Amino acid sequence: MGHLSANWLSILIAAVAAWLFGGAYYSYSYLAVPVHVLGATLAANRLLALAFAAVLGVLLWLGLTRTRAGTAVRAVAVDPVSAQLVAIDVRATAALAFALGGALVAGGGVLVSMFLTFNANIGVVFTMKALIVVIMGGVGNMLGCMVAGLILGLTETAVATWVDPGLTLAATYAIFLTVLLIRPEGLFGRSAQ
Repeated sequence: MGHLSANWLSILIAAVAAWLFGGAYYSYSYLAVPVHVLGATLAANRLLALAFAAVLGVLLWLGLTRTRAGTAVRAVAVDPVSAQLVAIDVRATAALAFALGGALVAGGGVLVSMFLTFNANIGVVFTMKALIVVIMGGVGNMLGCMVAGLILGLTETAVATWVDPGLTLAATYAIFLTVLLIRPEGLFGRSAQ
């Protein structure tokens, strides 16, 4: 039921944004100044987004693996019925996870909006990529998700740089399908036997 309500909320937000802003594309430039790092020239806003993503990723990993609330979130994600048996308030924990996810999405949206052109329906692309990363890494495996995200990010960058920027999504799907053919449970997932 929680997944269904999250999907409806996503659709509602996209519909309201489309109604308010239409189908036009928007962009702004913040910290779009060149920075020289190890002989390469990068935009400062992308380095800022990388730094924030790394810090937030480490904090999220530490929070989910080293705190009582993180353990409760993982327990509810694995088996909500059994989590109730060990006195975990499933509704409150699910609400915490939903709020934390929303905060992370909002922060990520602000960071990527500094250098991407966006419209009301851009969330569909990011949702699809997130789904691919989670399935490719192994559902519920944070290390697998990080490795899968890194593989897809490097592949997209390589394809955009050396082949054609229009083929990045095709390369993403090709890698995703290859991994699923070889390891249907994901890179770090466990097979259900």
